[in-house]
Amino acid sequence: MRKTATLTISLLAAAVVMTGCGSEKKHASPAKTNEASPSTSASGEAKGSASGTKGAPHQVVFEVGGTGAAQIMWNGNSNHFEQVTLPWTKTESMQLEGAELKVGVLVSVVPGSVKGPDGMLKPAPCTIKVDGKQVADNQDGKSPKPCEYKLKD
Repeated sequence: MRKTATLTISLLAAAVVMTGCGSEKKHASPAKTNEASPSTSASGEAKGSASGTKGAPHQVVFEVGGTGAAQIMWNGNSNHFEQVTLPWTKTESMQLEGAELKVGVLVSVVPGSVKGPDGMLKPAPCTIKVDGKQVADNQDGKSPKPCEYKLKD
């Protein structure tokens, strides 16, 4: 029972931390300075300005296995926390832009607990696929870590 409580607390803590670390796009006006940026030519024309550059679109598939219902937290284009019926799949199209092209965007899914064959609670199995290729999993629920992947172009 103590192990289950510790696992639940760990998953909730991870969900709280990751909720504040989303990749939700917020467009703010860039700060004006008198210095020329490296992407600006001597005539003042932008050369592939990072703010207007977009990468290739990617199809990201989040999956959580098991049966029954579970709470999950997932982060793609924005953060989500919801009660779902398992098995669960969500597909998003993501296109990196600006600084995301250099640093990437963390996509993740934190699965809730499901009852294992021994009757004990364990993390539900999760996977993340990008453009048809599996890039993250939690070893069929054997790992208490969430499924996460840094999407880069």
